[in-house]
This record gives sequence, C-alpha cells and structure tokens, in this order.
Amino acid sequence: MTLTASAPAALSAVLEPEGAYSLLASVGPLQCGPGDPTLIFRDGAVWLAFRNDDGAATLRLSQRGGLRSASIYATAWGPGAALALDSVPRLIGLHDDWSLFDSPGFSAGLPELARKGRYLQPGVRLPATGRMLDAVVRVILEQKVTGLEAKRAWRYLVTRFGDPAPSAPGAPRELRLPPTAAQWRRVPSWEWHKAGVDSKRSAAALRAAGVASGLERLASLDAAGVSAGLCSIPGIGVWTTAEVLQRTHGSPDSISVGDFHLAAFVGAALTGERTDDAGMIELLKPWTGQRQRVVRMLYASGFRKQAYGPRLSPEDHRRR
Repeated sequence: MTLTASAPAALSAVLEPEGAYSLLASVGPLQCGPGDPTLIFRDGAVWLAFRNDDGAATLRLSQRGGLRSASIYATAWGPGAALALDSVPRLIGLHDDWSLFDSPGFSAGLPELARKGRYLQPGVRLPATGRMLDAVVRVILEQKVTGLEAKRAWRYLVTRFGDPAPSAPGAPRELRLPPTAAQWRRVPSWEWHKAGVDSKRSAAALRAAGVASGLERLASLDAAGVSAGLCSIPGIGVWTTAEVLQRTHGSPDSISVGDFHLAAFVGAALTGERTDDAGMIELLKPWTGQRQRVVRMLYASGFRKQAYGPRLSPEDHRRR
C-alpha cells in the first residue's frame, strides 16, 4: 500500500486484494443498521468516522473493478488520517485468510448450506476494526433487546453526544464520530432513558468507558486474552465478548452463545430442527476454529428458519 497526498489535509491509498473480494459484503456487518451515523453507505462508497491515537478521521472507501479484479480506493481526512489508512487492510478484511475454509478437503466436509453460501458470496472477508470501546458499547446496547431497539439507541446516543466527523468533500452531513470514553461518561441518566437503554445496560457501558484505556490494550491480544479481559468487567459475558471479537478482531471462530436466535437458526439449518446453545456447540464442533465462518455462510445461503408465533415487539419504556 502506498500513500499519496491527494489534497490538503487528505491522504489516499489504493489496495489490490488477492482473490475474490467484495467491499460491501465484507464491511457491511460493521454497520449498526441503515441509520448508523458512524458508518454510512452512499452512492457506492463507504464512509466511516472514528478516532485513533493521532485523532479523529473520516474515511471513504470504494471498490472499482469486478469481484476477482477489485481495487479498493481509500481516502482519509483529519488528524488521524495516516493511521486510518494504515488500518484499512485489517478493517476491510484483507488480512482474513479463508484458504483453509476454501481448501477442497475442508470444503467437502462442510454442510451443504455453508458451501452454497460460500458459492454465493466468495468475496466475503471478516473485517477487524481494532477499536475496542466503540465495539463494546455498541454490543452492550444490543444485550437482551431487539435489533431495532439497539440500532435506535446507538443512533440516538452517537448523534446526540458524538462529535461531527472531520470535514471531507462529499461526506454525508450526518456522519459522526462515536463518543469518547469521557463523552460516554457524561451522558446523563435521562438521556440513556430517552435512548431506550435500561439501567443495567447503561451501567455496563459506563463501566466499560471507565476502563477504556485498558480495553484498547486488549486489541493486541488473541481471542482468549480478549475474552478474559472483557469478562472481568461486570455486565459483560460470553455473548458480548463473542460479538465484540467478531467486529474488532475478525475472529473466525467466535460464535454468539446466548443469542436469542442463533442456536435455533443453526439447528434448523443443519438438522431441520431447532436446538439450544449446547446443541449448537455440538453441531458446530467439527469445524472448530472456523465456526464463525460456517455461521456466516449459513446466513449467506439465504436459509431462514421457520417462524412460530408473532414477532417480538419492542417495548417503549421512555414515557414510564
């Protein structure tokens, strides 16, 4: 990767992925719903705002060329622009190695639906942001609520308490930086309430913000080290840890034990019958080390488990 000055206060880079690659499919899971003000898809480009050791950065990513001849164009603005560009290869999954998963011997032993998913999405890579606090707070907001509630809470709190992203030509006006640890700690109790976040989740988020420097040091550790560090914080358990690792480290084996839907989905996909967490772990055991890839490809296959009864409706506690 080479850096070139493309405009005052801007840096750019062009990356050439090896093999099949899809930018949107790879970084899509990093977005907290279509209203996420920290990651916005606009006119074929991906806009992100975040902080690193040098400061705030606005990053624009776009793909040119086809699935097997992709070039990724990255441009960054702000004090953190250089480090933002340095982080792009891991951020977009270029360090994620699917060679074992795609090898003929391993692939032959995969479930049919997982092979179908990989056929449909050969350009998927697992992204790794390396930004611990942002991921931890976001995942805490997702604990024990519907996705709709979690996405609304994230959007409200980031828009209300995050700073505007560094100025960049063509950037979406709504693009914002996630709050810093200090900004999270200053969120009043009534604002958590307005966001629909109960006291248990807000307390866990505030505890995480209180140890933010220690959290960020976890970025350099492996999955076991991260799990031990995160689970030492009250309010963070195995589900939260797995969800964080999937975002920050692109962990190929972290599965979300305790998820409301996942075990039933995996059971239905692999056996035709729903199962619980213990059953899911047993079903995925043959692919230990690659279990998150298997799960991602099961979803990519288009399979959906049969629904029973009405969908869970979010409860609005804000006026209570």
